[in-house]
Amino acid sequence: MDTEQPELPPQVALLWGRRGPARRGRASGLGVEAITRAALRVADAEGLAAVSMARVAAELGSAPMSLYRHVDSKDELLLLMADAALEGAPELAGSDWRERLTAWAHAVLACFRRHPWYREIPISGPPVGPRNLEWFDRALGALADTGLPEGEKVLVVMGLMPVVHGQARLSIDLAAGHEADPQAFGAGFARALATVVDPGRYPALSRVIASGVLGPPGPGGDDTPPEGYDDSGPEFAFALSCYLDGVAAFIERTTAQR
Repeated sequence: MDTEQPELPPQVALLWGRRGPARRGRASGLGVEAITRAALRVADAEGLAAVSMARVAAELGSAPMSLYRHVDSKDELLLLMADAALEGAPELAGSDWRERLTAWAHAVLACFRRHPWYREIPISGPPVGPRNLEWFDRALGALADTGLPEGEKVLVVMGLMPVVHGQARLSIDLAAGHEADPQAFGAGFARALATVVDPGRYPALSRVIASGVLGPPGPGGDDTPPEGYDDSGPEFAFALSCYLDGVAAFIERTTAQR
């Protein structure tokens, strides 16, 4: 019987610490974990654009070439960072699948807020790192009592991910935009729109402006910008609730047919 283990793809081997010993060169005392932690510190303090092999080496007090004994490229470093930044997946409290998935989604959002640069890393494939898979496993486990087959559980979680990622990015980007230009979020915003938006061309948007949802559309309002953008997540909660409403209807419909 052939018991030989299949060769792992290079990225999987890297993330799981199975790529073998460091390449030849002068021993530096570094390792993948130390390099990844240093890269996280740089990104948290200076943003993802600041992360380079040279900058991370400087953070460690080492020469850039010493990093290449352990990590082949910046792309590999970003892969390691994307897994490490997730930290540990929480145990999900909740009496049903909806409460558990809600807790999972808010925990992901909390990770994004701790590491705002995370949203800039492109999703180029399925989760393969140990921490990414742990979070994936928690979300799948939240659906254990739904009666859905395994493939549909995967589809539910994969559909939830862009909701979480998209809303997290919106929340973080708007908070940064407010910090850069608070006046853009003031009452004058709605009045500016009311001035340029033609009801004949934008009838639905005109009704929204007239309703006051975006701020007082008429003259005489307070132009003082809000002190801070509310990133507590009202839009996130709304989008998440709408998605889970759809999942609930799907579960009810499909389980009734079986």
